[in-house]
Parts: sequence; C-alpha cells; structure tokens
Amino acid sequence: MPMVGRFLWACGRRAPPLNPPPKTAIIQNRIYGADMFRLYHLPLSPFCRKIRLVLAEKKIDVELVEEKYWEKRLDFLRLNPAGKVPVLRNGRFVLGESSAIFEYLEETHPEPALLPKDPAARAEARRLEGWFDDKFHHEVTANLVYERINKKLMGTGYPDSTKIKAGSKNIKYHLDYMGWLLDTRDWLAGNTMTIADFTAAAHLSTLDYVNDVDWLRNKNVKEWYARIKSRPSFRPLLADQVTGFVPPDHYADLDF
Repeated sequence: MPMVGRFLWACGRRAPPLNPPPKTAIIQNRIYGADMFRLYHLPLSPFCRKIRLVLAEKKIDVELVEEKYWEKRLDFLRLNPAGKVPVLRNGRFVLGESSAIFEYLEETHPEPALLPKDPAARAEARRLEGWFDDKFHHEVTANLVYERINKKLMGTGYPDSTKIKAGSKNIKYHLDYMGWLLDTRDWLAGNTMTIADFTAAAHLSTLDYVNDVDWLRNKNVKEWYARIKSRPSFRPLLADQVTGFVPPDHYADLDF
C-alpha cells in the first residue's frame, strides 16, 4: 500500500490488518476477541505507564504488547507513523500519543472520572499533566532513565554523565514544587485524584526503578506517592522487570 494510504489509515483511525506481534512480545492479562483493547507499550516508558494506570483505574481489560519501537517494525509504523509508544488499538480504531489516548478513554469510559467537573480544576489537571510529560520529562526522566536504561536497551552507547548530573539536580526542584502544591492540596491538582497524579506517578515510578528519587527530600511527596503506589492499579507496574536492571528493594514495597 502507498505511504499516503498508510498515513490515512493512522490519521483516519482505521488500521490495516497486521501480522501477529513478535514472538518476543510480552502479553499480559487475558486475550479476547478483535474488539479488545490492545496497548503497544514499553514497561519503563512513563507515557505508557500513565495509560496503563488509566486503563486499570477504569477497569478496562487490555492486552499489553511490549513494543521495541526503535526496531521500527513495519506493522507498528503502519499503526503509528511517528514510531512512538504508547499506541492503543481497538479493532480497527488506532490512536497514538498518551494525552490523546487519555482524553479518548475519559470520554468513552467516564467512570471513575480522572478530570474534575469544574472547568478551572480541569484546566489545572491538564496543565500539570503537560508539566510532567513535557518539562519534567525533558529535565529529569530523559536525563536519568533514558540515559541509564534506554541507551543500553537500544544499543546507542553509554550514559552521558553530564545529562545524569543535570537530571539529578533538576529533580530536586521538581520534588520541591510538588511538595509546595501538596502543602495546600490533597492531590496535585486539587482535592480529588486526577490525571495529573497518575502522570506524575508514572514518571516517578520509572525514576524509582533506577533509584533516582530522594524520598526523604519532601514528606508531602513521599506520602502522596505512597497513596498512589498502594492502589490496585499500580501493582502491575511494580511487578515490571527490565532484563539487566534490578530495582532497589523499596521499589515494590508499599510501605517504602
């Protein structure tokens, strides 16, 4: 099929028939028919973890397929020409980009709501979702998790010590900012749990896997993360294992 056709498939949310996923793919949960949700993901991707948390909170059954996006599988590129994860598929409906996927799930599966009803509160939740997926990601996650783990997985070289130092410095500011928010709020965006909390927790959980979070820096943040971490939706994330990398003992400890 011409490339234009493939692009229209993706943009038009209709996917072409695919070959089976690679034999090395990790499939979790029960496998249903063609209309079951399938999420192409990477275990330590914060963007994928955010969507996994949303799916679990909303009790949506999903088939998880580990996708090594850097291998640029043709069938995966047909689904998402951007070549990134996560990608959500439901039959012939396909959607990429974690924020778009969340908005779709929030509209089609509104309970439990992960956005407040008040317009100002909704805007604040979305602002913080963007904060962690953009500013926090570029200043912290990319400099620590991507340097320590992704480079080895992708075979693209050794960690850059300059970036690691920058990430280690930047996370202190972000933890202080989160602590400041939690001084006057029960949750990051207000008094109800929202997508802002799951987005932040998704990033911090990947950093915690490589032991890059100083949980003693701010009591508010540690207590907030403990509440998120103890939720049933979070348990599958704590069971994730990346070959060649062993998380610290406290990673899966609900009481730290």
